[in-house]
Formats: sequence, structure tokens, C-alpha cells
Amino acid sequence: MKFTRFFNVAALTLTATFFLLQCGNNKAVPDVCFTKNIQPIFVTKCGMSGCHSGSGGGHGEKMNFTTYEGIMKKVKANYPLLSEAYTKCTGKNPEMPPKGYTKLSETELQYIKYWIHTGAKNSDCTSACDTLTLSFSGRIKPLLDTWCLGCHSASNAGGGYDFSTYEGVRTAIAPNSRLLGCIEQQTGYSAMPQNGGKLSDCDIIAVKKWIEAGYPNN
Repeated sequence: MKFTRFFNVAALTLTATFFLLQCGNNKAVPDVCFTKNIQPIFVTKCGMSGCHSGSGGGHGEKMNFTTYEGIMKKVKANYPLLSEAYTKCTGKNPEMPPKGYTKLSETELQYIKYWIHTGAKNSDCTSACDTLTLSFSGRIKPLLDTWCLGCHSASNAGGGYDFSTYEGVRTAIAPNSRLLGCIEQQTGYSAMPQNGGKLSDCDIIAVKKWIEAGYPNN
């Protein structure tokens, strides 16, 4: 009888601990949408050529982290600590992205954890298009950070471009506005982001208007 009681208490304690670990450390984050907040992280930090692009090359390339279906192969909805898409990217020495590539930020990790915890839905936020707020710091840099830093950072300057600073972004604009051609995915330009995903029409219009205004560092 005593053993049975002890076993039941132990089981309840382990169950409670598991659920606390799953959700107890989640920080408050805004509503998270897959296409706006989650997909860009995996596209730019995991889906680059040679990694999880789904191109069918090496072991890593067979996994496609540019699509919802591909990402969900490494996600257990509602359980971030049982989801490799989260666990392999977190901790003091995360396995992914591999050494030499830009690691996920704490904010990005919290977004992914919260998204998985709340069901890992293939959601798409729809909101009013803001093409009036055109400051570099308030509008342009945040969207470039989201979509581009995985391949264009100080530690991994793809094509020689580092988008972590204003000067780095400026070099992709003058003299031929390569940045705009790439994000619009025009013929003759390398489509960016690579291997899937695209900035929203609203974001592309904002970048275009900012460039036409003289791309101020404001």
C-alpha cells in the first residue's frame, strides 16, 4: 500500500515537472504567426544552400526547413522540448545552425518555443500594410534582420554583404540597387531569401519607398 502511494505521488510529481518545463519558462511574446514570425527564422537560419534546403543533396539538405510541412517533420505540436526544431537550436552550445553560421537570437527561440507550445499552427497574420513608417531603424532593419541575417551577417557575409549594419545594407543598394532586385526576385537577380519564402508585398513596397527616399540612416 505504501509503495503504491509512493509510486502515485512520484508519477504525479514527474508529470507536473514535465508540464512546468514545457510552459513555465515561456516569456510573454506577441501573437505569433507562422508565415510572419516563424518561417522567416527557419528560411534564413536553416534553409540556406548546403543546409536544410530540401535540395536532396547531403543528409541535412534532404530536410526542408523552408516550408511548413518540412519544419513540422521535426516538431511535436504543443511540446517544444520534444521538438528537434527547437531543442537543437537552444542551449549554451546548440547544434544548429552549425558552427560559423549565425545562431538564433533569444527572441527567435522564444518565438519558436511559444509557437510550438500553442499548437504549431500554419497561421498567417493579416494586418494593415504600413508603408508610411520608413525609418531604417524602425522599419527596414527589423525586416532585414528577420529575413536576411542568417546569410548576410558579420560572421557569414554571403556574397560579401553584411546586413547587420546600415553601411552593409547601403553597399547592396548603390549603385545598382541589387537589394531591391533580389527581394523582388526579378529576372537576372538571385532570388532572396534563397530556397523559399519571400518578403510580403507590403515589406517590399516599404523597402522600395525607403530606397527611393534616398535610403536615410534614420
